Amino acid sequence: MEFAELIKTPRVDNVVLHRPFYPAVEGTLCLTGHHLILSSRQDNTEELWLLHSNIDAIDKRFVGPLGTIIIKCKDFRIIQLDIPGMEECLNIASSIEALSTLDSITLMYPFFYRPMFEVIEDGWHSFLPEQEFELYSSAISEWRLSYVNKEFAVCPSYPPAVIVPKAIDDDVLRKVATFRHGGRFPVLSYYHKKNGMVIMRSGQPLTGTNGRRSKEDERLINATLRAGKRGYIIDTRPLNVAQQARAKGGGFEQEAHYPQWRRIHKSIERYHVLQESLIKLVESCNDQTQNMDRWLSKLEASNWLTHIKEILTTACLAAQCLDREGASILIHGTEGTDSTLQVTSLAQIILEPRSRTIRGFEALIEREWLQAGHPFQQRCAQAAYCNSKQKWESPVFLLFLDCVWQILRQFPCSFEFNENLLIMLFEHAYASPFGTFLGNNESERCKLKLQQKTMSLWSWVNRPSELSKFTNPLFEANNLVIWPSVAPQSLQLWEGIFLRWNRSSKYLDEAYEEMVNIIEYNKELQTKVNLLRRQLAELETEDGVQESP
Repeated sequence: MEFAELIKTPRVDNVVLHRPFYPAVEGTLCLTGHHLILSSRQDNTEELWLLHSNIDAIDKRFVGPLGTIIIKCKDFRIIQLDIPGMEECLNIASSIEALSTLDSITLMYPFFYRPMFEVIEDGWHSFLPEQEFELYSSAISEWRLSYVNKEFAVCPSYPPAVIVPKAIDDDVLRKVATFRHGGRFPVLSYYHKKNGMVIMRSGQPLTGTNGRRSKEDERLINATLRAGKRGYIIDTRPLNVAQQARAKGGGFEQEAHYPQWRRIHKSIERYHVLQESLIKLVESCNDQTQNMDRWLSKLEASNWLTHIKEILTTACLAAQCLDREGASILIHGTEGTDSTLQVTSLAQIILEPRSRTIRGFEALIEREWLQAGHPFQQRCAQAAYCNSKQKWESPVFLLFLDCVWQILRQFPCSFEFNENLLIMLFEHAYASPFGTFLGNNESERCKLKLQQKTMSLWSWVNRPSELSKFTNPLFEANNLVIWPSVAPQSLQLWEGIFLRWNRSSKYLDEAYEEMVNIIEYNKELQTKVNLLRRQLAELETEDGVQESP
């Protein structure tokens, strides 16, 4: 297929562009295979280059001979184009709709993008499983790298190499895979160097209504326990949902078969519930006609901050089991590709200082999201504006980034990166010139030959000129565990994502000013808290006390 076949009118003059924070500008609108471009000959006027893949929905309206196209983007921007002539307007709208909904991944911009910068680092090879495994030098005697999934035959959503207990051979892994949803047998997610406890993750067990069991699965899970120790299984579904899953062949671990493990059920929402929550939230932020009380009421009704609290609470529970209870844990929901990854990655943010550095956080995204099989292509196909909602869209990754921002805001000196890095990751997950977030798992990326045909996001981010934009000037290395508060007054709307295009309205100005004041106060308070913690840690070290504060 040629892109020219989809472009009915490639160029229109005298188009007026309206967008947030910029004055209206008149120029020439051009459509290419991957971009909508508006260029003006006026001095000091910035051109608009918009990826078609960033377009979530468009609306059309006409007043006499003048047509208007409202473009709603996946990064929540709303752009207006005033186009002279009804036919030109209809042709442009039809072309944009076709170009923004291409079915073939190989027709997307990353396959055509050629970097204009010098590639210093090959991001595709920056965070390989072998390199990450070397960081667990103290655990090498108990764990090993397995290539049982080298051809993606055992589990299509796992990477070729996974970390498993050394006492378990590959034949056992193959048998366990038949007992877990999607073949996602338990693998190592995180090793806590302080006490040797671990976080494992998997898919749900396929117990079904007959209470099916797998001795190989029991053996694998028990191999992670130390002598005399008990473990926790954190199921991210409420008990009634887990019980209902048995009717579809799923289920949960029976106490009789896993006597050394205590099962805990939490309630993290999935799929359409999260998608509807995002739609309501963005809608309330864009409505500039309501007063402050009405806006706050709609914000609460979206339940977005409730979802944030549920996820953070579960992550804190997981971290507490490891660090304070001295117990290993297994985390899963249904598939093990959404809420499971939110919890495992946030627990590491809490526990592991390296995950709070720039490269450590990049490694976390690569290991716990991309290699772990989060289906980015499905989840991020649409954002908050598209009317034709399909089954698989859900802002799972955005919720994770929001949770990280909440922790960053509470501990502003403990992170090497700032919120710009989080915003950038959100934007590139939904629309990007890079191939990093294409596909749903490593198997699909391998078939698409992304390493050979596209550029990695990390190759661009890790250049010194870009890193400076994402570096936190307040950063001071903090080797302690950080415990975020999930109290309602501690969780705030992420202004940098949801209000950045809407600050011009009066009630949002008031909310923004209030948030800034609170954030500045929290920064000052947290600086003092961090200083006291370091002093306490020094005193405990002198006294020979090794317990966490």
